[in-house]
Amino acid sequence: MKIIMLGAPGAGKGTQAMMLAEKYSIPHISTGDIFRANIKNGTELGRKAKAYIDAGALVPDELTIDLVMDRLVSDDCANGFILDGFPRTINQAKKLTEALTKSSGEIDWAIDVEVPDEDIINRMSGRRMCPSCGASYHIAHIPPKKEDICDHCGAELYIREDDKEETVKKRLAVYHEQTQPLIDYYSSLDRVITIDGTKAMDAVFKAITEKLGD
Repeated sequence: MKIIMLGAPGAGKGTQAMMLAEKYSIPHISTGDIFRANIKNGTELGRKAKAYIDAGALVPDELTIDLVMDRLVSDDCANGFILDGFPRTINQAKKLTEALTKSSGEIDWAIDVEVPDEDIINRMSGRRMCPSCGASYHIAHIPPKKEDICDHCGAELYIREDDKEETVKKRLAVYHEQTQPLIDYYSSLDRVITIDGTKAMDAVFKAITEKLGD
């Protein structure tokens, strides 16, 4: 089963991807992991990617596709895989389709975990972290006993830069501009499964597996 996870940052697609990977015994793959592994191992593709990253530039789509396809032909992908965070653009999606057609076939499903922007902003901007012990909280769902103070060590909690409301809004704007059109692309191929991501984690997982035919 070859799956792509779609959804805005904070929609919970990464968590669902990990759960699906465990259930179906297929690897959960992200481009970040692929980049890090190739750079660490000093592969030719890794060296090329590192040159762009060190220069503060985006890794070109052609090189990214080469890195992804190199990973997808590994033995552990024989029964399928779950791609998380890739493709991000229509160009990447089309190149992935072309590359898969030449090797292991087509994507089976693109799972779109839908969560309204307002809910995502509330989810992410409500997170609080402890700088001392690493404990995490949420002001609405897992609040500390004392406001902005860690229950475990008494340190003052903080909000990560990525979780600040303005940052979240910017990330969502980028998502809608660049990545959401992927839903239309995979819909044209009749490959999209749309899931309500506002429900509890287990309910979302159950909805996905039911759609996949379990």
